[in-house]
Amino acid sequence: MTDRLLPLLHLCDSLFPTGAFAHSDGLEWATDRGLVRSASDLGEWMDASLSQVLARADGPGVWCGWHAYVERDWERLSVVNAETLALRPSAVSRQATRAMGARLVRTWQQLYEPAGFEEMSAAVDVERTMTLPPAFGVVCASAGVEARAAVEAFIYTRLASAASAAMRLMAIGQREAHRVLAARLQKAAATIDTISAQPTLSSFAPAIDIASMSHQYVRSRLFRS
Repeated sequence: MTDRLLPLLHLCDSLFPTGAFAHSDGLEWATDRGLVRSASDLGEWMDASLSQVLARADGPGVWCGWHAYVERDWERLSVVNAETLALRPSAVSRQATRAMGARLVRTWQQLYEPAGFEEMSAAVDVERTMTLPPAFGVVCASAGVEARAAVEAFIYTRLASAASAAMRLMAIGQREAHRVLAARLQKAAATIDTISAQPTLSSFAPAIDIASMSHQYVRSRLFRS
């Protein structure tokens, strides 16, 4: 268990060099416009992210990426990457998911030298096509982490990232931000049950999509997206 748990903890560390810290996924625009001001507002934002983005698009992307790697189905992995990219609403978010996905795979290969990555790299253009959710599934599979745990870990990293961004963007303290985060993590199990039962990629998150597309118009920005 330790052999799988420690790499997973490493992967989920906010200091792991994927560049995710530079993105708020539209939350910066929402706070700038006064749409997210309080802990309650942040909770609603996380609820939407969990039920609409993570449950429908990113979580299934992790799940399918994991299975594609385990089964060495590189064609399927390419399809999952293409679908994940197509569901991103803005050019900046598409660029971000590709950059972070490629960087995650490249860094993981340098750190752990997992078996199978050379074969994958020969079949899939990692630098140009890999997106973050499938990449997360791939590295978890290579470390022996189970598919469900991989999705759990990804959901945690994305919600924790939102909490971290909120503490820099609005008047909310650490304790309150983590209280909001903890409440959403308690809902994650049901989301993961749905993903494992029907891991089909789709997307319907109009408010978050608008925030993501509008982020470029924030005059003074802390985040890239």
